[in-house]
Order: sequence, then structure tokens, then C-alpha cells
Amino acid sequence: MKNEKGFTLVEMMIVMLVISVLLIVTIPNVAKHNTNINNKGCEAFVKMVQAQVQSYIMENNKVPTMANLITDGYLIEDTGCPNGTKNVQIDSEGKVTAVAKPTT
Repeated sequence: MKNEKGFTLVEMMIVMLVISVLLIVTIPNVAKHNTNINNKGCEAFVKMVQAQVQSYIMENNKVPTMANLITDGYLIEDTGCPNGTKNVQIDSEGKVTAVAKPTT
């Protein structure tokens, strides 16, 4: 008989078992951090809009609305937070905040 090298069925089953255990451990961990990742993205978007508001105020000497920022090219579009759960608002003093979208 020839001496052929390869994996046996038992070795392949052990490899599949190890991969399955790794997936079972990592998938819930990734899903748990999804909310935290979305919140960080929203915070970053609010900071970016705040910087655009400050730039608009320096150039035009007035506090903008979101519509002003979009029409004057400071923002591409009013998307709100990346996770879609909050809208971004600008108050009369130029402070940017994220507020929960109203439920319909």
C-alpha cells in the first residue's frame, strides 16, 4: 500500500468542533457590542455637525439650521445618527444634540 498523507474523518470532525466552539463564543460578544458601536458613531456625527455649525457661524455671523447647512454645502444631507434612532438638532445658541426620533 502507498503511504498517502491526508486528514482522517476524525481529524476533520475535531477541526469542525473547534471552529464551532470559537463561533459560539465570538458571535454573542460581537452582538453585545453593536449598541456601543452605534452610540459611538452617533457621538462622532454630532461632533462633526457641531464643527460645521461653528464654521458656518464664523463665516455668516448667525446660527444655522440643518437646512442652512445642507443648502450651503456644509453637510451633504440630513441623515441623523448612523444607527437611525436619533435626529440631530441645533438649538438657538448653536449647540448640536442628538434626540430620539419620535415613534409613529
